[in-house]
Amino acid sequence: MFRLFKKLVTPSSPSKKIGRGILVFEHTSDVIRAEKVLKAKGWKVAVMGPPPEIRTGCDLVIEFPLIEELAIIKTLQESNTSPLQVVPVTSALLNPVNIYTTRDYGDYLMVRAANMKITIDKKTLTIVNISGGGCPDVPYLAGELVGKQLSEAPHPGDIGHTLCGYALQLAYEEIKRQCSPL
Repeated sequence: MFRLFKKLVTPSSPSKKIGRGILVFEHTSDVIRAEKVLKAKGWKVAVMGPPPEIRTGCDLVIEFPLIEELAIIKTLQESNTSPLQVVPVTSALLNPVNIYTTRDYGDYLMVRAANMKITIDKKTLTIVNISGGGCPDVPYLAGELVGKQLSEAPHPGDIGHTLCGYALQLAYEEIKRQCSPL
């Protein structure tokens, strides 16, 4: 027998046992591009919220295994996506902030990533609501996703073209992770 839902926990950091670093970028689009490049090369990275001490203008940073810094920076430079700075996480004050929130409403489960929320019916795994953001593609994304089961819905990142679409993709991935059998 398996449980339908995993225990409600937040995604783990890419590297709990080794030193961690944070890549700081000027624009959110740079974070999105860097994440794609690094994940395509196989690195375990996580998009997080920046700690207050290193906020620039971008509301996202990439957490990575610090031991991989030189190779990661080289890869990013080759893709013309260099960070503004690389910050080692040396104290609790520099810990990046988790961008996920999960709420269990009995029959429904909601996951928020940054400013976007996705809610499903836990019995049928049907998407019942998409909300948040202020980007022009949010109504379109909601129209394409609401009423579809998680397994049949398009990936928001494939059909959205804004920060809201990207945040919704993160929420979508997290709710799928939580709903997968153990």
